[in-house]
Amino acid sequence: MNNFFAFLRGVNVKGTNMKMADVCKVFTDAGVQNVSSVLASGNILFQSDKDSVELKKILEKAMSDHFNYEAFLFIKNEKEVIEILKNDPFPTIENFHNYVFLGSEKVEETLLEEFEKSSKAEGEKAKIVNNIFYWQVPKGQTLDSNFGKILGKKSLKDKMTSRNVNTFEKIINKLNK
Repeated sequence: MNNFFAFLRGVNVKGTNMKMADVCKVFTDAGVQNVSSVLASGNILFQSDKDSVELKKILEKAMSDHFNYEAFLFIKNEKEVIEILKNDPFPTIENFHNYVFLGSEKVEETLLEEFEKSSKAEGEKAKIVNNIFYWQVPKGQTLDSNFGKILGKKSLKDKMTSRNVNTFEKIINKLNK
């Protein structure tokens, strides 16, 4: 059995509301084991012998069927999540948020292009490390920044999701309990 994490896109925002207990039941019914959630934003820890590609298909279909919406989720294994956290290029700075973007192949390049074109808040930075897009932004500017507004584009809806680095730390801590 391998440890996996599913990061759901657009959960408990803009009318797509679901209880994590229900999401965990859908995952269990879809055939994965030891399912639990971390926070209410669609972070699911589970175990399976299947690979990420197969799990993505199975779990997106199960979520779409059960909740009657078009589910988008991104699957990472334990090693990948640890590496993502370890590779964060930005130090923790008071009054700043660090974000990690998970997505489909090459979305990080699109995000970096959009970031480079946007006007930036003082201290706002972005960088790609090992095909993962990292963003550091002043607290209070996440949704108001020029780049933050780009993230809501419909063209990106099924291509990526983001999490605060603190969420990744909570996920790893839950795994290690």
